[in-house]
Amino acid sequence: MALKAAMAITGAILVLFLIAHMYGNLMIFGGQEAFDEYSHHLRVLGAPMLPTNGFLWIMRVVLLASVLIHMYAAFTLWNRARQATAGKGSRRYHSKKNRTGVQRTYASFTMRWGGVVIALFVLYHLLHLTTNHIAPGGASDSPYERVVNGFQIWWVVLTYFISMLAVGFHLRHGLWSAVQTLGKNKARRQRAINAVATAVAVAITVGFLIPPFSVLFGLVG
Repeated sequence: MALKAAMAITGAILVLFLIAHMYGNLMIFGGQEAFDEYSHHLRVLGAPMLPTNGFLWIMRVVLLASVLIHMYAAFTLWNRARQATAGKGSRRYHSKKNRTGVQRTYASFTMRWGGVVIALFVLYHLLHLTTNHIAPGGASDSPYERVVNGFQIWWVVLTYFISMLAVGFHLRHGLWSAVQTLGKNKARRQRAINAVATAVAVAITVGFLIPPFSVLFGLVG
């Protein structure tokens, strides 16, 4: 139960970060000055009590700890389930629609590999838009120009699209699972919980995909 609670809490932290990050990304529609000013503001947020980039490093430490705890809890729970069923965890449950195995949503089925895709994408994303070590379209000191330069390339947008789909499926199942862990997943609330989980996952996914496709089709930049 403690591991499931840890997954729910760390997942909530990551979802809140995604919402804030999505909002920040949409600032690109305000133009280069507004977007670069927003990026600069994050670096000096909390000054003079915090040094330059102090807030960002606090946020990075919290996010990294949340990701590590989330991954550890997920792997431990998966391994326990696998050992308890002799490696046949996906065949524990039967239904009239699927007599040979568990009935699972696509999101549930791809949670593990979706997590791997997301982890690899985050690494690439940081090297591209944060550290500037990877610079498709050209390196720049301007956060706005880094975004625009990269998303003018179709394969960069495709990579982003696939990764955000993985995020969406992960969110959809993760939100439903978190509510279940917190004991709110009553039978009469199933439809509402599923609808809310789907709506949040779709909103975040679409919100993240709007900027890259807007750049690709010439609406920004």
